[in-house]
Amino acid sequence: MHLLREEVVSDEQMLSELERDPRRAARLILDAAAKDDLEAQALLGQILLDGRGIEQDAVLAHKWFLIAARRGHPMASNMAGRCLELGWGCEPDPAAAALHYREAARRELDWGLYNLANLLATGRGVPMDQAHAFRLYRRAAELGHAKSMNLVGRYLEDGRVVPADPQAGHQWYRRSAEAGDFRGQFSYAAVLIAQGDWEQARHWLLQALQGGHLKFLRKARDELLAAALPEIEDIALAYSRRCNELIGQATSPV
Repeated sequence: MHLLREEVVSDEQMLSELERDPRRAARLILDAAAKDDLEAQALLGQILLDGRGIEQDAVLAHKWFLIAARRGHPMASNMAGRCLELGWGCEPDPAAAALHYREAARRELDWGLYNLANLLATGRGVPMDQAHAFRLYRRAAELGHAKSMNLVGRYLEDGRVVPADPQAGHQWYRRSAEAGDFRGQFSYAAVLIAQGDWEQARHWLLQALQGGHLKFLRKARDELLAAALPEIEDIALAYSRRCNELIGQATSPV
């Protein structure tokens, strides 16, 4: 299965195959996973979780993540943790999730670092430890994790468990925005608004609008409407419209 191994290792190639012919890709992944191909086992968990080319089965997805995690696959460890944290195919167990995230973090996986930091920052499944959470977010950010960049910026701007350094925090917001995180884009837009750079602020607010989910957009909409700034009034209204669209999609019959 040399060809399959190359496709699995190359995310672009495998995603292309899944887009082109998901059922065929799923058969190839199943066959390779049964033959102990580690990458295929981890990917099998993902397509089972997503229902891509195969019937969705969160219980079975969790089992395959565990199989690959026990063999040392960092992303499988992270995804086993996600299943346990959120109750995908199993009972929610944040403490057990933390164990899997720790293993992924130990292997320097950015998502493992980020997810473990989230548990530490909120005290779910582990004792709350903001200082440790910050160190993990910082490491994930250094590895290029866009969501962690925004959170590092927040810690630095607020002076939470580290000396306040708003300028450094703003630079992390910029990096997060440029890396594509919608929260980072909104955070950086707020900095630009405070600086009076309306053109760039509008750009990043619109980027965040395109990528944000409903929970984020509701909060962002409320903040923009409360600010009542004439320069971005049209964008605040656009956030309101997008929220209504997403609410309508969620309540429409299938």
